[in-house]
Amino acid sequence: MQMREAAERILMAQSLEEKLHLPPELDDGVEDDSPGDAIALPDTPGRPDHLIISGKGVRASFPGVNKLDDDRERGKMLHFLANHELLAAELMALVLLRFPDAPKEYRRGVYEAMREEQMHTRMYLRRMSDCGIQFGELPLNDYFWKLVAPMATPMDFVTRLNLTFEQANLDFSKHYAALFRQVGDTSTAAVLEKIYLDEIGHVGHGVKWFRKWKKQGETDWQAFKTSLTFPLAPAKAKGIAPFNAEGRRLAGLDEDFIHHLDVCEQSRGRTPVVHWFNPNAESHAAESVGGQRFQPNRMESAMENDLEMLTLAWCRKDDIVALRKHPGNEHLAYLKRRGFELPEVVSLDLPSDRKLGGIRPWAWSPDASKQFENNAKQVSDNVPWQWREPLPPLWFSKGVGCELEQTLGLTDGSGVFCRDPSAVIDAIHGLLSSGDVLLKAAHACAGRGHKRIRVGEPIPEAWIAARMERHGGIAVEPWLDRVHDFSVLYEMKSGSVSLVGMTHMENDASGQFLGSLVCPKWASALPPEIAEFLFRQTDINSLYRETLPAALPNLLHGYVGPVGIDAMVFKRPDGTLGLRPVIELNTRMTMGRVALELHRKTDPSRPGKFRILRKKDLSNDELSTLYAQDIHSGITVINNPFTAFEFIAQWKTIR
Repeated sequence: MQMREAAERILMAQSLEEKLHLPPELDDGVEDDSPGDAIALPDTPGRPDHLIISGKGVRASFPGVNKLDDDRERGKMLHFLANHELLAAELMALVLLRFPDAPKEYRRGVYEAMREEQMHTRMYLRRMSDCGIQFGELPLNDYFWKLVAPMATPMDFVTRLNLTFEQANLDFSKHYAALFRQVGDTSTAAVLEKIYLDEIGHVGHGVKWFRKWKKQGETDWQAFKTSLTFPLAPAKAKGIAPFNAEGRRLAGLDEDFIHHLDVCEQSRGRTPVVHWFNPNAESHAAESVGGQRFQPNRMESAMENDLEMLTLAWCRKDDIVALRKHPGNEHLAYLKRRGFELPEVVSLDLPSDRKLGGIRPWAWSPDASKQFENNAKQVSDNVPWQWREPLPPLWFSKGVGCELEQTLGLTDGSGVFCRDPSAVIDAIHGLLSSGDVLLKAAHACAGRGHKRIRVGEPIPEAWIAARMERHGGIAVEPWLDRVHDFSVLYEMKSGSVSLVGMTHMENDASGQFLGSLVCPKWASALPPEIAEFLFRQTDINSLYRETLPAALPNLLHGYVGPVGIDAMVFKRPDGTLGLRPVIELNTRMTMGRVALELHRKTDPSRPGKFRILRKKDLSNDELSTLYAQDIHSGITVINNPFTAFEFIAQWKTIR
């Protein structure tokens, strides 16, 4: 029997019986000396009417362990898998007919695999029938055909079917075989175990020829990545099941490939949102005010590069994080072991052929708008996270918080925002009679760009003139005796404001951020005296749940995104407590929001603390110990501490 004859029947036959009729084994007289001419690509394989594939076919919803003994649910899954096995046999027949000049040894391996796919289909059909489901009872999806059949070379087939879909089945078949055996369905388990062993051979055959045909000098991983075109991507070579490294080793894949694939992710349906960390947003906004080009210093550059993995906190599994520098596969694997679902990690040069579900930088400052301008048209029309021009510079300044205070008449401990040096000096004179004064440059953040003037000290006119020239404004406030700092986090969308949560802040004496504490119940971390003051004397529930959210849409008209309000409880000279309800208003992500999202992704039933550590304060032993903490310690290092320059972000669940 000629190999071509068997391939034609399996690909084009109109009956299932013909398609699944096993041709002879290779050693039983199969010949390949008349492979014929290459055929044109058919629109679909031959099928009886009730087995026609289409884009409207259903995808399987694989049952959880608690439903594995439900015959109907199990039958649906087997129906889906039977179609995939039949498609695999048809696609292998297509390879033999499309590439008659491929190496004889390669074609022999494809022929053997084709027969095994026929057998897999037959096994699924028997088990499916036992579950009361008939083949064709549900619509059949053409996903495999659409992505694999348009192959231009045998290498395309190897990368698309063997190294992508069949490799993913190494995870699925092994995992579900164990689950079925666990619930006592040994028949289905045996089918999956047989298929798993065969898939190791199919992937191994693909690996062998992939290495023969790939570009010399490239690693397997590099060649695999560059061989796939969207919507295929390396992440699709993993099944929706625990990652099976051992099966890949048995198939001949090397450790470098396995380690890369383990931490590689891509959206599996939901259009991804792109996230980017640009923590120097205020400085870029100041550039548009003062006209002085912003050049990040060593610490500012370190913050951008060291802490960009903080995007892990608020992104979702199907999202994309755009990074200046890859954190390393070992660190991504570490985060995965710590329970984090990894997003897709890409460089700042986003692919131009992807549809996006939105763009969410840390802040929509000029640097973010410029970075993603070329991707604006890739964003779906019906999502809120569109590309936009930079926010007004005022929204990144101390002025917007002062404006909110004035609008609501919140004057306790508040200051004034001045736009010329003489107004600053007048305001200082007005406040010095009552105590020290704090000056804040308009676009300073995290305690940088602040200056305290003590009673009796000269007014720093040169400092004021320099900051006014660069920032266009200075906030003048009374120096307050801090007792407790906290932040209130909101999300604005479609003119509405939602309270996301509240965190406790740890700042040093100058107001620089040290860390955030998140508790399941925010008030539980308050000392009794402060809790009494906030909830009985100031009614902060009404203030932060009603009054401020009602004012934000008018103040930030048209804004979509996160809003953070920093506040503090202070002690007056007479010993009584006061509330400064709006120290700052931030139209961006904040470290408090990072802490809140980390808390949600780890153990929200327990308190947690987010801290930014200085690498210079840690010895090499302390650094290694920090990273090697047992998972039960509750400590996770968010960025790679060994490649960080200055900053290490740490989350700790408090046991």
